[in-house]
Amino acid sequence: MVQEINDDILFAPIRDLAERLRTRRLSPVALTEAYLDRLQKIGSRLNAVVTVMRESALKEARAADEEIRANRYRGLLHGIPYGAKDLLATAGVPTTWGAEPLRKQVFNFDATVIRKLRDAGAILLAKLAMVELAGSFGYNNADASFTGPCKTPWHLDYWSGGSSSGSGACVAAGLCAFAIGSETSGSIITPAAYCGVAGLRPTFGRVSRYGAMALSWTLDKLGPMCRSADCCGIVLGAIAGRDPKELSTVSRQYAWPEPRRDAKDKFRVGVIAASTTGIQPEVRDNFRASVKVLGRFCAITEDVPFPDLPFGPVVTTVINAEGANSFRDLIESGRINDIRTAQMKTNAVAASMTSAVDYLQALRVRTRMKKVMDDLYAKYDALIAPARTTVAYPIARDFNLAYPNFRPGPPIIPAGNVVGQPALAIPNGFGPNGLPTGIQFTGRVWSEARLLSIAAAYQQATEWHRRRPKL
Repeated sequence: MVQEINDDILFAPIRDLAERLRTRRLSPVALTEAYLDRLQKIGSRLNAVVTVMRESALKEARAADEEIRANRYRGLLHGIPYGAKDLLATAGVPTTWGAEPLRKQVFNFDATVIRKLRDAGAILLAKLAMVELAGSFGYNNADASFTGPCKTPWHLDYWSGGSSSGSGACVAAGLCAFAIGSETSGSIITPAAYCGVAGLRPTFGRVSRYGAMALSWTLDKLGPMCRSADCCGIVLGAIAGRDPKELSTVSRQYAWPEPRRDAKDKFRVGVIAASTTGIQPEVRDNFRASVKVLGRFCAITEDVPFPDLPFGPVVTTVINAEGANSFRDLIESGRINDIRTAQMKTNAVAASMTSAVDYLQALRVRTRMKKVMDDLYAKYDALIAPARTTVAYPIARDFNLAYPNFRPGPPIIPAGNVVGQPALAIPNGFGPNGLPTGIQFTGRVWSEARLLSIAAAYQQATEWHRRRPKL
C-alpha cells in the first residue's frame, strides 16, 4: 500500500525513505511531487532556491519508479530527491554562482557529483541559492546574492549562513531529502549550524570538484548537507572517489557504516581549549551538555591546546590569489561591478594585487601547518568545539554589529580547511530566538567515517536532529 505524503515522510532520514521506496510503499513520483510543491511554496519565502527543475525531476522520478518496480534497485539513494548548490554545472540549466552578471550562464555538461548522484538514482529537484561567488572576497551582511538574503527556517529574520545558504535552509525546511554544498572556509559548517542540520566537509581530494565553480582550487571541497550524520555518510559514499577529470582526487577507502568496534573501546575525543570562552552563553551551555552525552561512550580529554599558527591569514592569502585568478575575466571585464556586495567588488580588485611572494609563502607555511595538525589529531578520533560561537546573524544587521560582545574562538574552521581535514557539524540544541546551535567534530585526514560514527552515536542518544521548524 502506497503511503500518504505528509511531513513525517518529507522530514524522514534517507535510510527510512529508501526502505519505503524499495518496498514500494512510497512512490518516487509522489515523493518528488511533494518536495517540488514544497519548494515552490516555501523556497521563495526563504530566498533559498534559484531554479526548480520540475520537468526533469519528474522524468527522473518516473524512471526510478519503473526501475524499482522491475527489481532494478540501485541502492539507498534510488528515488531520493535532492537539491544542489548553484555552483555545480548541470547541463542545460542555469548555473549562476549566485551572481547577477552570471544569471544566464549555462553549461552543456554535468558536474561529476551531479553525474554520480544520477547514477545512484537520486533525483535532482532544484539548484539552490548561494552567496555570490561563494563569498570569495568577503561580505558583511546576509544580502549577498541576487536571490536576496537566505533565511533560516527557524526564524525568518535571521540568516541561514553562507555560502551554502540555500542548501542548509532547504534541508532544514524539508524541501528536499538532502543537498550538496561546498566549503572553502566555513561554507558547509556555518549553514549547518545556523539551520540545525548535519553538514559534512570531506577531506580535500575525497570528492571530485569537476564542474564546480572554482574559488580556490587548493581549498574548495564539496560535501553533503542532510538530516543526520547517517544521511551524510550515505551521500558521501555515492559522491566520493577518484575522478580522472579532477587531478586532486584520490582513491582512498571509505565505508559507511564503519566496521563494528568493540563496545569496550571508547572513542578518543578531545575538547579544544578556549573554544567556549567568550561565546554566547546558550551555545556554551549546549556544548557542555553535549560533552556530557559524549562522555557516555567517549574517553574525553578536556582543554586540548590548539596550535597557535596564522591559519586565518594563510587562508585569506590563498583565497585572494587563487580567487583573483579564477575570476580574472569577471574582474578585468568590469562585470564584477554588477555583483551585489560592494565590499566584494573592492576586495576583488585588491585581491588581484596579491603578490606571488605572499602566495608562495602561504603555501610554504601550509606545509608546516599540515605536519603540526596531523601530529595533534593523531592522538584523537576527533577534536570537538561549538560549530559556531553564536546563533545565526539577523539579516537586518551587518555581521560585525550583530553580536559585538562575543569572541570568535580558536581558528578551527580556517585551520581544518587550510590543511584539508574533514569536519562534521550537527545540531545540539537551541539558543536565543529559538535558533539552533551546533557542535563540530574535526578529525585527521580521511577520518570521515570515524567522525560520522561518533556523531551518529550522539544522535542516537539525543533528539535535536529530529526537531522541525514551524513554517
